[in-house]
Amino acid sequence: MAMMSREAYLASLEDGRRVFAEGEEVKDLRSHPQFVQAIELVAEGYAKHYKPGEDACGPYFAVPHGKDQLKEILQELLDWDMVTVTTSQGLLALLTAAARIRPASAVYADRIEGYFELCKAQDLRCVQAITDAKGDRRLSPSGQDDPDAYVRIVERRPDGIVVRGAKLHISSASVSHELVVMPTKKMKPGEEDYAVACAIPVNAPGVKIVNTSFAPRERHQDFPVSSRHNMPEGFVILDDVFVPNERVFLAGEVEHSATFAHSLGLWERLGATAHLAEYGDTLVGLAQLIAEANGTERVSHIREKIAEMVIYATLVRAGLEAAIANAEASPEGWYFPSELFTNAAKHHGAAEFSTMVRNLHDIGGGSIVTAPSIADLEHAEVGPFIRKYMATKEGISGEYRTRLFHAIRDFTADAYGGWQLVTMLQSGGGLYAQRLVARKHYPMDEAKRLALKLAGLAEV
Repeated sequence: MAMMSREAYLASLEDGRRVFAEGEEVKDLRSHPQFVQAIELVAEGYAKHYKPGEDACGPYFAVPHGKDQLKEILQELLDWDMVTVTTSQGLLALLTAAARIRPASAVYADRIEGYFELCKAQDLRCVQAITDAKGDRRLSPSGQDDPDAYVRIVERRPDGIVVRGAKLHISSASVSHELVVMPTKKMKPGEEDYAVACAIPVNAPGVKIVNTSFAPRERHQDFPVSSRHNMPEGFVILDDVFVPNERVFLAGEVEHSATFAHSLGLWERLGATAHLAEYGDTLVGLAQLIAEANGTERVSHIREKIAEMVIYATLVRAGLEAAIANAEASPEGWYFPSELFTNAAKHHGAAEFSTMVRNLHDIGGGSIVTAPSIADLEHAEVGPFIRKYMATKEGISGEYRTRLFHAIRDFTADAYGGWQLVTMLQSGGGLYAQRLVARKHYPMDEAKRLALKLAGLAEV
């Protein structure tokens, strides 16, 4: 076992993986504008955590054995790059699934634990490939005109299986090492070939990844957030990919098909809530700063909007704290966050996120999208005029206010902002999924008991 250095990670990308972007196959990931900054972020993560020695391993492979450890992991992941966060969440989700299926499928549970140890020993980065193409949403996987609309097993061999299909919205797949494939939903009897979970190296024959990205292509100084923090989104094609048995975690057992999605949803929603709590505080900070820069911080409706944002940020963080405080232990002694509080907090944070962004835009004003570029600000002729007219009061220079507007635009109102509006809703599944899980774990019988007691019907 040894940790991977920055240089080793960069070298690991030259493994024959097939990556496509903007209509062409990308032969040099490290120089392509869609990938260069993402790769740098992951490389920085490797450099930050690297420790020599055969027994060294990264904190992202920690498995919480108590509520305090769970909280520590969540605090640390806010400083990790997306790939490292995804690796931690995905492997914890696999271990959660292993704990849940072990009574019926010890072989699969053992394989999952073995895979976890493999990733830990080789310091690999993993992404979760869950969302299928789905075809006609009205039809089940087995009822589709094209049977490949959901990833499925097309061949079973003594030494493994062959899978075919596509997985969508796979963030950072092209700059990671492993794809953890799992069913996107519960499968029914007769859909055994779709009940498949497995781990596939990104460079495995038959894997092709088509990418999109919100990374800015030019004027990077006008994008202070997304120029430094971006990741490619992968459309992963599995074109008859062979998976050896030791990497197969489910191969036809429909009764366990939803276990993986539910386990991943729990950890993705917990991580998303942690980021929503941080983003909520960031939105509050941006709103207060731009109100002060505009000279409107004492206007009543501005103060009320910021107060609403404060309440939002505080409630999301409270839900996160409750999810940790009510964590439960597995038979193995691993701690998992509360399903109820995790899903309720994620739902609230995601559902109200757009309202908080709207409040920020209302407070900031039109210059969020019309402020002159940084290049114009630095222009010899027009720059002095921009500084003059963008200034507002003592201590608020035109350059400061212009750059603040660019930060707000980039974070909330441009390509990255649009990406956030969608992903805040969809990370860990849409809002409906969170409502279903919250309702399932809510103590409804106790609520009914209290209502009956109130109505004087407890003895009826």
